[in-house]
Amino acid sequence: MGDLFQQVNDSQDFVKKILSKVPGFQGYIERENRRASDKVLRELVAQRYQEEWKRVSSIQSDLVNEGELKYVGDLETAALKLSQFSDRIKTAAYGHSSFFEAVKINETELQSIYEYDLKLFDSADEIARAVDNVAASIGTDGMPAAIRNLVSLSQEAVDLFNHRAEVFLSFGEQQ
Repeated sequence: MGDLFQQVNDSQDFVKKILSKVPGFQGYIERENRRASDKVLRELVAQRYQEEWKRVSSIQSDLVNEGELKYVGDLETAALKLSQFSDRIKTAAYGHSSFFEAVKINETELQSIYEYDLKLFDSADEIARAVDNVAASIGTDGMPAAIRNLVSLSQEAVDLFNHRAEVFLSFGEQQ
């Protein structure tokens, strides 16, 4: 995750590099770069979850076409969680701008945030495997368990993102 922040820093235009030499302006540049890297990161995470939502929607269509209507409603619960989660990540104020302005985040705290971001990517991988399992379970007795697992993992992703926001708030309380 640190590489993403470094890429944003490295790609600064010439004017920003000059302004970063002005006393007091460096902190502003760093906050802007953190916001930009956070936005890119969250867009990537949202895209991953949106892809899984599309896969779940496709499975729902397949179930309707095959007359397996009894599972469509349960699968809709997972689809809604994935869609809402993806939208929430995309529409959250990028960079938590008010946090970056009001809260001084040191390297240890930033590492904690990056660990949560990595967990969000890992969670997307787990959800992808769960969607694969649902698709493979169509027509079997394992379908209800596969759907319950997907719903559970989708809720865990929502909870993880909520906890990430709480981490930012705790940084402000420590000051």
